[in-house]
Amino acid sequence: MHILSKMAALAAVAMLAGACCPCRSYQKKTRRPLTGTEWQLVQLNGRSIQPEAGRFTITLRADDSQISGMGACNRIFGSYTEGEKRALKIGPLASTKMMCPADAALERQFTAALEATTHYDMDGPMLLLLSNGELKAIFQAKPAATEDSK
Repeated sequence: MHILSKMAALAAVAMLAGACCPCRSYQKKTRRPLTGTEWQLVQLNGRSIQPEAGRFTITLRADDSQISGMGACNRIFGSYTEGEKRALKIGPLASTKMMCPADAALERQFTAALEATTHYDMDGPMLLLLSNGELKAIFQAKPAATEDSK
């Protein structure tokens, strides 16, 4: 009976691994590079954020380790450092000083979450920013510009 339970467990593991193949294939096919991709904020501190064109975006440039983007109404910019095991340090950040009273608090939370980042993870087209294991922000890769859209 002992050998049968081992065989059943092995069969269950094999079925689970086979069932996950489409997940891995999707993730691999939809994954975008950390640098050079424009990322759109979709969740901040556990709160869903409705994506709006030109708002709450970031782009990390590989050539000069600079980050740039847009908050609610202010441009943000600064530097970042990548380390081993997906370590990521963003900031200090600077921004323009336009008045956007309706979303000023949300913009402050956005830049605070970026500057608190210690690590990142990726899941298909999603970028997850973490601070000491706590999920701070989720971004979705914006579609790459095509020749037709230029």
